[in-house]
Amino acid sequence: MIHYQKKGLTVFQSALWQTTSTVVEEDEFVLIVDPSWLPHEIKAIQEHVEELNRNKEVYLLFTHGDFDHIIGYSAFLNAKVIASEGVSNHPAKDYKLGLIKDFDRKYYIDRPYQPKFPVADIEINKDGQQLALGSTTLTFYLSPGHTHDGIFTIIEPQGIWIAGDYLSDFELPFVFDSVKAYQSTLLKANTILDKHHPCVLVPGHGKTTEGKEEMKQRIEASQTYLSRLIEAVENEDEQTLSQLRQEMPYESSFTSSCHEENVQQVKREFANEWGKQ
Repeated sequence: MIHYQKKGLTVFQSALWQTTSTVVEEDEFVLIVDPSWLPHEIKAIQEHVEELNRNKEVYLLFTHGDFDHIIGYSAFLNAKVIASEGVSNHPAKDYKLGLIKDFDRKYYIDRPYQPKFPVADIEINKDGQQLALGSTTLTFYLSPGHTHDGIFTIIEPQGIWIAGDYLSDFELPFVFDSVKAYQSTLLKANTILDKHHPCVLVPGHGKTTEGKEEMKQRIEASQTYLSRLIEAVENEDEQTLSQLRQEMPYESSFTSSCHEENVQQVKREFANEWGKQ
């Protein structure tokens, strides 16, 4: 279940959706990011944190409020929670909790805790906002597009970039918020890469990477996909749209529905610019 481990950084990866959960250990604190999915997977993260704790302050960071990323919140209720203002003021908290409950009922899963929506102790509401934890500095950047409430986190001097549901090695953009915001977030990702020079990138789904060129390639791959999608929708190019749908990895009814949502989101944002109703 441990996917990557090096110099105080441990990245767990769930069997479901290749979802990552990250633990950062430093002299002054332990930081947990998006603990998820199955009870035994979350239990392994708990045990790992307990081994590291040694009376250190424990922080719990949520990259955004999607149900697969908040599903383990109640297993760490003693931690100080860091999340965006968008998570704190999420308009669909009950819906997200309902998705967790539906998932557990569908697969007969019993959890040793009652799922709850995160309550932030530290809210992130602007680019460049920082949190100093001893000799470590966390710098946050708002990252809307996939969802409205996403944040990037840069952990320095360790050089760790926690990217949430962006910059996967295999997953193309799922746009549940805004195509234009997603494009802006990708431009911001390039700026972050040039400004902070991260040593390791941890996406919300997929493989961790230490390669700066690969980080650039992941940004470019998402940019290219969105450009092709917008052009295909504008030109009503069904052949390209079908190809883009098939390029979604692990093609399924789920990825097809995500592709269709991407198409509809492009239409909602760009139709007036194209003079189409």
